[in-house]
Amino acid sequence: MIKLWGRRNSLNVQKVLWLLDELGLAYERIDAGGPFGGLASPEFATLNPNRLVPVLEDEGEAVWESHAILRYLAARYGAPALWPDDPMHRSHSDRWMDWCLTTWQPVFLAGIFWAYYRTPEADRDLVEIGKNVARSGQLMTLLDAALEARGHLCGDAFSLGEIPLGASLYRYFELDIHRPATPHVDAWYARLQERPAYRAHVMTAFDDLKGRLSF
Repeated sequence: MIKLWGRRNSLNVQKVLWLLDELGLAYERIDAGGPFGGLASPEFATLNPNRLVPVLEDEGEAVWESHAILRYLAARYGAPALWPDDPMHRSHSDRWMDWCLTTWQPVFLAGIFWAYYRTPEADRDLVEIGKNVARSGQLMTLLDAALEARGHLCGDAFSLGEIPLGASLYRYFELDIHRPATPHVDAWYARLQERPAYRAHVMTAFDDLKGRLSF
């Protein structure tokens, strides 16, 4: 059976849980990281030398880094729907997955969710946070334009490329920050919320992370 190491309220773990359920795969999730610890053990280091979650074990091998895990699962278990044979078709998902990692997450995940929500109030840099809130709005406006002519991020059907970015939308819309009007993003978010796996693994409470930079 597939094993997934990681706590349920980790955004990167949620990405993998969402895909596992979309694929209908049986798996065992093992609590690790955060209040569960376990990452400093020599045994865990053999799975991931970075000592971070998520880590996926399958067929006697360990895969780490959430987007690498997503690509592995889609290629092994999700072809052709989530892993098209055509490289150009597949590149649509790759573009948005990389955009999420290199452009969106530094602004939202690091610059807002960590800097604002997870940082104790007395330690927040409100000027820098304000800049990131403004930048996140610009990025969401860009995303809104990309979604104007299609129902999903990479076309008319659900794709692998939606998972990394879609997983952060719940936190983006739940935080008390300014957000520009983005009707096409709103419609896409509503479609994601119709998916049982999204509701089960992404739309979960994260209030235990508030004001906590570490456990």
